[in-house]
Amino acid sequence: MNLTHLASALALVISATGFGAEYLVKLQSTDFKTEQEFIRNNGGVLDLVSREGRVYKWSTPQSNLNMKWAHSTQLNRSGVEKLEPNKRLKIFLSPSLEANRSQLARALKDLNDEEQVSPSGTPAYPDNPEIKKPSKQNTGSDPLLSKQWGMIGTDAAGAWKKTPAGKDIIVAVTDTGVDYNHQDLISNMWRNPGEIPGDNKDNDNNGYVDDVVGWDFAANDNKPYDLTLSLMDIVLQGGNPGHGTHVAGCIGATLNNALGIVGLAPNSKIMALRFITENGQGGTAEAISAIDYAANNGANIINASWGGESDGQTEEDTLLREAIERAGKKGVLFLAAAGNGRANAQGGASGFDIDNDEKPVYPAAYDLDNVFTVAAIDSENNLATFSNWGKKSVKLAAPGVKILSTVPGDKYQDTIINLGSIVVTWDGTSMATPHVAGAAATVWSMDPKATARTVADKLMDLSTDTAAVSDKVASGGRLDLHGLK
Repeated sequence: MNLTHLASALALVISATGFGAEYLVKLQSTDFKTEQEFIRNNGGVLDLVSREGRVYKWSTPQSNLNMKWAHSTQLNRSGVEKLEPNKRLKIFLSPSLEANRSQLARALKDLNDEEQVSPSGTPAYPDNPEIKKPSKQNTGSDPLLSKQWGMIGTDAAGAWKKTPAGKDIIVAVTDTGVDYNHQDLISNMWRNPGEIPGDNKDNDNNGYVDDVVGWDFAANDNKPYDLTLSLMDIVLQGGNPGHGTHVAGCIGATLNNALGIVGLAPNSKIMALRFITENGQGGTAEAISAIDYAANNGANIINASWGGESDGQTEEDTLLREAIERAGKKGVLFLAAAGNGRANAQGGASGFDIDNDEKPVYPAAYDLDNVFTVAAIDSENNLATFSNWGKKSVKLAAPGVKILSTVPGDKYQDTIINLGSIVVTWDGTSMATPHVAGAAATVWSMDPKATARTVADKLMDLSTDTAAVSDKVASGGRLDLHGLK
């Protein structure tokens, strides 16, 4: 992007966001001199986001300095290569929650005790519990497996018999965090081999102190815990707390421990990377840091059940794209949710059944070799009514309607809220994507020296032709591990 385009892009952002905004700045160097020159010329605060990408978050003061800077010639003198807004990324709208939000708000206000309303609703939990060490678990069949239609429909049990079931494959869950002490996840949490827990030192010199199971980029601490909210707060604030824990369970809940459910890759390891808060949003800057962390700390797969929409006018998040591309060069497969329709200006749904090829959602629509995008189907193998799709940009479909998985507090849900006449279930391409992430880990564990591309190609080859998505996704089918050999 040349100087004129940079200035124009910033002017558009300023007019939309006002002063005091945050931007992503790519500098020519990350040395101290370059940083100081930028601050001297432009003011504000620079925070390093990615040393490899030379990306900073620039927080500007509450003044008209932004506009003055945008139209000045100081860009080149400040060593700037790119400048973009630090956009808000979101976990995708819960379709059934969005459809019932106003009714739920009225109903909950009429009740004195929220916990009497819905046994499936989760209370708020304290932030940052101490990270427990895994203990020996019992053996026995998983009592809720028969209710996991997604595992049954993809022949997960058959895959477990034929493969190492994800052994030694690390899957990074970039999301709202993970309940790393959950009884069905604790044994399968990634444990940083280079870190000594609790000594307040950065033992492996990766820039993060005591990052035992991952990192919280939203709060900038070493406990990426998945906060939950009361039912009323869930309805009013627009988030979907427990989202990351639910995703993690689909990928790697433990097999045959006589507890709850099982994930599609029950021998894989879950790296918890929180950059989205309990209100369902996180910055592009934090997403880039999480992606860099995953790629630099051994993750084979990144699960991204989140995204942002193109407005068709401003340039896309090229720095986010560069981070995913960097991960790809290190051999990381990036699993992206296709999205659940589109949001309106108020944050609610403005339409479903969206073609991502025509109206792209990012990172799902990035045309990168390591990006593998997933649509959602229901238990009857129909394309979910809310699911985005794309013959070019979306690879295949996977289970994503009323999905049973782990939620914080040693609990399990396929239903978020049940008021009798109003039911909100765990639906979304957010749920479909971790099924494919787990499948990728399972396939990869058959040949740990395989590449992200060969694993992705294998998933495409294994997919089963499905009429409902024959002209909606690139494979023409749905996730299926039955043909594994």
